[in-house]
Amino acid sequence: MNHRHVRLTLPLLATALLGAQAPSGGPPKEAGRAIDAAGLLDKIKALSADELEGRAPGGEGEKKAVAYITGQFRKMGLKPGNPDGSYTQEVPLVGLRTKASGTLKVGGESITLRTPGDWVPVSRRTRGSAEVKGSEVVFVGYGVVAPEFGWDDYKGLDVRGKTLVMLVNDPPVPDPADPSKLDPKTFRGKAMTYYGRWTYKFEIGSEKGAAAVLLVHETGPAGYPYEVVSGSWGREIFDVPAADGNAGRVAIEAWIHLETAKRLCAAAGKDFAELKAAAGRRDFQPVPLGARADLSAEVTTREVRSRNVVGRLEGSDPKLKDEYVIYTAHWDHLGRNPELKGDQVFNGAVDNASGVAGILEIAEGFAALPTPPKRSILFLAVTAEEQGLLGAKWYASHPLYPLEKTLAVLNIDGLNVWGRTRDLCEVGLGNSTLHDVLEQAAKEQGRVIVADPEPEKGFFYRSDHFEFAKEGVPALYCDPGVEFPDKPPGYGLKKREEYTERDYHKPSDEVKPDWDLAGAVEDVRLLWTVGYRVAQGDRFPEWSPGTEFRARREAMLKGAQNRP
Repeated sequence: MNHRHVRLTLPLLATALLGAQAPSGGPPKEAGRAIDAAGLLDKIKALSADELEGRAPGGEGEKKAVAYITGQFRKMGLKPGNPDGSYTQEVPLVGLRTKASGTLKVGGESITLRTPGDWVPVSRRTRGSAEVKGSEVVFVGYGVVAPEFGWDDYKGLDVRGKTLVMLVNDPPVPDPADPSKLDPKTFRGKAMTYYGRWTYKFEIGSEKGAAAVLLVHETGPAGYPYEVVSGSWGREIFDVPAADGNAGRVAIEAWIHLETAKRLCAAAGKDFAELKAAAGRRDFQPVPLGARADLSAEVTTREVRSRNVVGRLEGSDPKLKDEYVIYTAHWDHLGRNPELKGDQVFNGAVDNASGVAGILEIAEGFAALPTPPKRSILFLAVTAEEQGLLGAKWYASHPLYPLEKTLAVLNIDGLNVWGRTRDLCEVGLGNSTLHDVLEQAAKEQGRVIVADPEPEKGFFYRSDHFEFAKEGVPALYCDPGVEFPDKPPGYGLKKREEYTERDYHKPSDEVKPDWDLAGAVEDVRLLWTVGYRVAQGDRFPEWSPGTEFRARREAMLKGAQNRP
């Protein structure tokens, strides 16, 4: 790990804070031909092959995936990305397997929680066991404390030692001007904020000192069906080791099935629909359910030394080559489940063998240039995204190169496998001046950049770029477009919905014979052009005014300028 601090000059700092214009001029088109459908498909097949056993961290699948990506970097002539001379960055993880039982006693009834039908519980405490006895159960609505929106679901209630039942996503606050829509000034309307993410729900429960958090699963607000939760959480999960063994986390974190939540409420003499409706109002008060929770978990752990894989293309400008543009994609997936009948391997072809194939193809495009761009390009294939963006989080908190010298992160998490589109979806549209560069490059392809058609699913907070954004680094993340010029209206959204329902986090996420990678090639070439122009540009990208990451970036750059 290298924490070198390179002082920014005053002119460069001033330029960075002024903002970025969309630079014109791209890489030679001849080099772009290195990015093609055959190359993408070969790499996706290699990474999603059964022999890689679903690419779970800490197993044979990891060894094979890391070896493959490293081999590709070497083949292209990329230098080792770690300053220690290697192509990897070690990421310490702890693997956790939870065997839990639970009972909810309410109204003379005892509700036994069956795994995974009724709930999917985990404990992230790494010291053997966790127990919750006789804990009062309280419905706390969406569990949100958001001062900037004047929102507090707890209203001063002390929830220490209690079991909290929460709803996923943000409170759906109607727009005063049009009650049929959501208020864009409160939790950004239809778009999910971080307050709506399941990670926040468990974090706030821990902060409040709760004993357990039971998060009610609903497919629409969660963004995926219950089977995704049971498939992802029902086996070994990973976390970054904590000195206190995660004693500060709630003892039990669980998703509960919607029908289980309704049964609990009914036994408590409450109507779930009425409670949910009340939770959408600012004057909501927590509702004790008159129930007690007895929950216990046995946790077995193992230490894992996982790895991010890092390749570096050195910049051509002696003064600027210690500044970086980073491409990210996660190599990991969900591994293999021997308890399944039939296909047991979660191949993760779209998610995210395709993304890794994308950055490998982009690397080939850069390697084919007669002269590298002025700044260096880092290709970062990260581990444990499926476990909570852990590999990206580790890099962002232990950067190999200073984040103040990192201009931008461009992330790929799933490519378009259904053909050419007229559009490309920018998740977090206009969050930074990277949008201007992207829009110009798309225009040159005869295409348009559009907002995410499913903002309520919170995709901006669900992939690796988010960990860099939290640290202040401008980040760009795109999803496939939805307007297919040779298909009927609605085709694109239908394909997205079909993938989410049928293949997402399932063994069926495999290479399909009807794939058409023409659109993926256009998208990858587009992101290649954006990265090239940022690496060549005379200004740092910056966050847009009002974006929650802007202040962190400005403070970072000013701190670097003042550092001796």
